[in-house]
Amino acid sequence: MTVSIWQQAHRRRETAYDVVVVGGGIVGCSTAYWLGRQYPSLRVGLLEAGALGAGASGRNAGFILQGTHTDYRSDMERYGERVARRLWAFTRANRDLLAAELRGTAFGWRSDGSLTAAGSADEDARLRASLPPLRAAGAPVVHLDAGKTNDRLAASGFHGGLFVTTGAAVNPLRLVRHIAARGDADVHTQHPVRHVRWNDRTVRLDTPERTFRAERVVLALGPSLPALVPSVSGVVRPVRAQMLATAPTETTRVPVPVYSHNGGFYVRQLEDGRVLAGGGRHQHRDAEKTRADTTTPAVQATIERYLHTHFPWTQGLAIEQRWSGTMGFSPDGRPVVGAVPEHPEGVFATGFTGHGMGYGFRMGRLLATLVTDDERPESLDLFAASRFETPEAATPQDASRTRAE
Repeated sequence: MTVSIWQQAHRRRETAYDVVVVGGGIVGCSTAYWLGRQYPSLRVGLLEAGALGAGASGRNAGFILQGTHTDYRSDMERYGERVARRLWAFTRANRDLLAAELRGTAFGWRSDGSLTAAGSADEDARLRASLPPLRAAGAPVVHLDAGKTNDRLAASGFHGGLFVTTGAAVNPLRLVRHIAARGDADVHTQHPVRHVRWNDRTVRLDTPERTFRAERVVLALGPSLPALVPSVSGVVRPVRAQMLATAPTETTRVPVPVYSHNGGFYVRQLEDGRVLAGGGRHQHRDAEKTRADTTTPAVQATIERYLHTHFPWTQGLAIEQRWSGTMGFSPDGRPVVGAVPEHPEGVFATGFTGHGMGYGFRMGRLLATLVTDDERPESLDLFAASRFETPEAATPQDASRTRAE
């Protein structure tokens, strides 16, 4: 196709901002929101390759996770007691910030609690062992025996459960779009960034439509981050998640979001009676290390088998929809945040390992502070890319001072 001089001039348009955020998911929209909230004099642009929430942020179950997907005892063994406690506190603060800052009715906010159900006696023993340190950390948790767990969920086969009274769930797509609408950033959808040019304190981001110029850039991307910053390819990898939704049922039998089998499966019943179920990739690990936006018979059968085994009343419900989404997994399961190597005017956030909803809103506030202030956010060390050998992640400014983000 040929291009006229008028079209060429239009494509060469350059739009300038103080800060450009790349990525229209939960983390990118939250970062743009907090930049406007905390630094109203800044001109902020938000670039998204497709529609807002088109990626993993609009394809998940909407759980506002507290802690991580596994039991707290395992987190203590993996990260140490101090880090496990701080991760719990960060995600709890994320939940509270959502509740305090935004209008929950706009995105289906439900805060009836959440339940981690044990798929084995060993898992239940670990949940029981998690109870004392969780309570010591101030977490509002209660252990339920097998009978109470199964009764609460109209389920069978669970060995016990840990109920978190502050658990919450949302419509994730509506949440992302609500945050973007509440913010002051200029939102540019259908603007995929093809190339980033780092030029002596000025960053240019080329899209098919136009070029954007900024003094600072936040790359809030999942597994697509290495396409723009190849040097960070070691800290994030693509993993596919698959889900399904049943036809509605008139009775609410799963009143709270459920994780089980060490986070391998999750279930939620919506207000309209549909049952959402997902997971199963732990039984198909190699096949799910992909970006392919497709469902597979093998994983879908695994999810259905789990659902019908533990929630037998779903056997008569038709499956109305099946879908997948690509997540960015980090090497250790924690988000990864840092400065773009050799380009401190840019920062990135990636590797949320399937739990962007549990971190994203507060992470946006952290990133807004990180990209604009001369002080380092106090929670940054939990997520700093420097915990890995590569990339080296210096903060954009002097790292010797801290402040609460």
